[in-house]
Amino acid sequence: MYPLEMDTKVKYIIIINYFNRFIKINRREYLALNVYVALCYYKLDYYDVSQEVLAVYLQHYADSTVAINLKACNHFKLYNGKAAEAELKNLSDVCSSSFKFASDLIKHNLVVFRGGEGALQVLPPLIDVIPEARLNLVIYYLRQDDIQEAYNNFKDVSPTTPQEYILKGVVNAALGQEQGMNDHIKIAQQYFQLVGGSASECDTIPGRQCMASCFFLLKNFDDVLIYLNSIKSYFYNDDAFNFNFGQAKAATGSYKEAEESFLMIQSETLKQDYVYLGWLARCYIMTRKPRLAWELYLKQETSSESFSLLQLIANDCYKMGQFYYSAKAFDVLERLDPNPEYWEGKRGACIGLFQQIIAGHEPRETLREILAILRNTGNAQVEYIIRIMKKWAKDNRVSVT
Repeated sequence: MYPLEMDTKVKYIIIINYFNRFIKINRREYLALNVYVALCYYKLDYYDVSQEVLAVYLQHYADSTVAINLKACNHFKLYNGKAAEAELKNLSDVCSSSFKFASDLIKHNLVVFRGGEGALQVLPPLIDVIPEARLNLVIYYLRQDDIQEAYNNFKDVSPTTPQEYILKGVVNAALGQEQGMNDHIKIAQQYFQLVGGSASECDTIPGRQCMASCFFLLKNFDDVLIYLNSIKSYFYNDDAFNFNFGQAKAATGSYKEAEESFLMIQSETLKQDYVYLGWLARCYIMTRKPRLAWELYLKQETSSESFSLLQLIANDCYKMGQFYYSAKAFDVLERLDPNPEYWEGKRGACIGLFQQIIAGHEPRETLREILAILRNTGNAQVEYIIRIMKKWAKDNRVSVT
């Protein structure tokens, strides 16, 4: 692994100070230096300051391709892709003599502003022309869940900037998790720690995200929350952040807060992910809302993941003494797979529920459902258990027919 050049930000600050000296001497003669200063501020993530400096130059040269493109990039960071694309439209309308020269850069940025639209057509030919083209192609593959292709396009790149190290970490983490390869997980941890632990990045948002990612991979969720809490206000409506924050909260036993975080997620893709469903079901169960967990299962198509969700509901409800839904879940499991363990789980849940009925903690009418669930099993113990339950029902005038 190569040493990370973490003095990059210091270089930009030195350049800004150096150029500002000339600008103060003669603002008109050195007007173009404002573009370079604005670019440095952009690289430092000071997008609003970059805009202010850039405006000085654009007042005199409103059709500058470089300046308008940088303004569009600032708009993308400050607002969204549509605002950025509107600036590039202005550039194409102006159509200055330098526009053709910058056409590759414009095409590249439009792909980014449009969330990857046209990436496979535009980016590959630009890999040797624009350094960011390869990075954005890798990001496109990650968003398409084509982890292997993302890795193939980035495996031979030796990172030198924080952004490249972060992307290396993300790709290796994704590949390691997808294929169960611990070597890639360890490499990802190292990349994240290198960025998050560096002097120039440790107090930045990406730096803290990196440290959170490093501890997440190490399953040290208390430390994950330290870093995520420090940047939470910046990601209130961010699905990826809320997904990770929810997992960390749930892993540390803060199920109510975890549930709140999961329910803020808007992405339908994430909401169908088994990790999301499993954690949300567990949060419902741990906060004594097992019916909501059961409803999550009922909405799923039959699959290996829905079977796993059913197992989680059956076992977690049992541990929490929520025997009604545990019995229902074990009953379905047993019918799908006649494993003796599922009968044992169902038997224990039914008896536990019966005890709760006797103690007055569950409605007596529930006994009818218990008997129906038990009759789904062709085990010799069933008739004995049913006989005891029926006798109690008769003695206590509870109708079970």
